[in-house]
Amino acid sequence: MTSHTQAAPAAGEHELVITRLFKAPRELVFRAWTDPQHLARWPGPKGFSATADQFDCNPGGFYRTCLHAPDGTDHWVRGTYLEVEPPARLVFTHAWEGDDGNPGPETIVTVTFKDENGETLMRFHQAIFTSLASRDGHGEGWNQSFDRLEAYLAEVSP
Repeated sequence: MTSHTQAAPAAGEHELVITRLFKAPRELVFRAWTDPQHLARWPGPKGFSATADQFDCNPGGFYRTCLHAPDGTDHWVRGTYLEVEPPARLVFTHAWEGDDGNPGPETIVTVTFKDENGETLMRFHQAIFTSLASRDGHGEGWNQSFDRLEAYLAEVSP
């Protein structure tokens, strides 16, 4: 697997781009993002678990997920699916909830999936972050999630 994280050159430093090559068919990688049974297995940094509270992976559909940290704290994230084009593209909003339950700053996530001779080239783009620290923190968390996704796909891939 190859991994590359960068600020998108033409887009600006408040954007995150990660590319990964997964040794799994594109349809399976797409389902790992869109099927609740798959989604329960890989999101979140190392040591975290995830529980979907609400999940409607259709254009206009809402999701709300809790990431459970190893120290017992819960981190809630929510958003709306803007585009769902199986098995090629997902676009959704992403906002962490504050302690009051209200969403914080919202970003837009675009994930594309390209077949590469039976493997899947995934391009992840998230923007616009309110700070470089937020971008970098998300980059660290997403990369750990994608490491977990790679391990999960190795378990379930034909």
